[in-house]
Amino acid sequence: MLSPSMEDYLEEIYRFSLARGVVRVTDISKKLGVSLPSVSKALQRLNNQGYINYRPYEEIVLTEQGCQKGNYLVERNQMLQEFLFLIHSQCDIPAETEAIEHYISDSTIQALHKLVGFFKQNPTCYDSFLGFEGVKDEAKNP
Repeated sequence: MLSPSMEDYLEEIYRFSLARGVVRVTDISKKLGVSLPSVSKALQRLNNQGYINYRPYEEIVLTEQGCQKGNYLVERNQMLQEFLFLIHSQCDIPAETEAIEHYISDSTIQALHKLVGFFKQNPTCYDSFLGFEGVKDEAKNP
């Protein structure tokens, strides 16, 4: 099981691998706002757990396990952001997502995913939700 910090590293490695193909220590350091030695230590842990192939001063390569977990982490993040948007949460959605994503169970993630899908497939129900006790009005007048 990955710690929240290790999940953040793996999620960013996965994002960089999709966007650029090549992942470097400096990319991760800049994105997460951490020192190069901190990134190197995290990479060694991820390497030892089988999520990446990493040697100092070389590019970082995700393993199949790393790709699967990275994809899950990115999809979890996107789904939570979408959920918070759909319910008209009056918060900093990316920050709130970051606060939630590491502490929510997989079963709750699956339930929220189903709810988001239900609202997408049933716009009339979603409109009813928006009208429920002024959800839509609260979003306009925080």
